[in-house]
Amino acid sequence: MTRLSDVLTLRGPRYAFRRWLYRGGSPNRLARALLRVDVGAGRRGVGLARQVVLEVRGRTSGKTISVPLVVAAIGTERYVVSMLGTDAGWVRNVRAAGGHAVMVHGERTPVLLEDVPVADRAPILRRYLDLAPGARAHVIVDRRAPLADFAEVAGRYPVFRVVDVPA
Repeated sequence: MTRLSDVLTLRGPRYAFRRWLYRGGSPNRLARALLRVDVGAGRRGVGLARQVVLEVRGRTSGKTISVPLVVAAIGTERYVVSMLGTDAGWVRNVRAAGGHAVMVHGERTPVLLEDVPVADRAPILRRYLDLAPGARAHVIVDRRAPLADFAEVAGRYPVFRVVDVPA
C-alpha cells in the first residue's frame, strides 16, 4: 500500500491545483464558483450522462443543497462516491436525510442513497476514479492500483448505491 505522502509527492504539481481547490476538506471560493457552473449545466442536462446534480436538504439550514457528482455504474447498479471522505457536507446531509435526495440531469429523479458496506467498496472506487478525473487528486490510491489497495482505503471514502424512488 502506498502512503498518502508518497502519493502526493509522486503526483506533485500535476494535482496540486485540484488539491488546493479543496484544501481543508471543503471547496474554496474559486471551487465554489466552478461548482455553481457545474450545477447549472447539470440542471439543464448539459454534459455527460454520468454527471448529475445531487439535491439534498441541509441538515442544519433546511435549505436544498446542490452538489455536482459523478455516477459510477457497474452493471445495472449506480453509485456515488465522496472524493473528500466522510466529512464532506453532502455526505453528512444525505445521512441526516435518511438517504433521501433528488438527482437532476435535465429531469429530477427522487432517489434513496444507501450506504455501501466498506467490504464492497473497492471495485466501485476503482470504477469511480476511471470516470472522475477530478477526484484523482483527492483519493490516495492510483486508479490503476490493484484492487487490494482500494480495499485498504475504502473506509475513508463513503460510497452510496443509488435507488430510484417512485414519484
